[in-house]
Amino acid sequence: MTRVLLLPLRALAFVLWFTGAIVRSSGAVLADIATPAPRGAPRVVRLPLGAGGDAHLVALSVCITLTPGTLVLGVVPDGDDGRALLVHSLYHPDAETALADLRDTSHRLRAVVRPEGRP
Repeated sequence: MTRVLLLPLRALAFVLWFTGAIVRSSGAVLADIATPAPRGAPRVVRLPLGAGGDAHLVALSVCITLTPGTLVLGVVPDGDDGRALLVHSLYHPDAETALADLRDTSHRLRAVVRPEGRP
């Protein structure tokens, strides 16, 4: 019961965190535009999602695509029953950092809709 009552607070916390992520990413894009030398390091990374549901996949894809400097290119099969997102990242210094940030977004989003840790 308390988990249901805390849903608006969890959702608000995610919205505030995501707004901050958009502002930080926008700053990176603006800095790249304002300087003569390109600062981007474009790369495509594969983000495994496991057997997550369609709603999580769509919400995560929207969040990633709304963030300046990242774009979901598609969904591909990953293993027997899982899926993975192909994500273009422009401002992460390496693939590990990009994946860590994307996983963080996924975990924060999942905590809003599934706080019990159920799949």
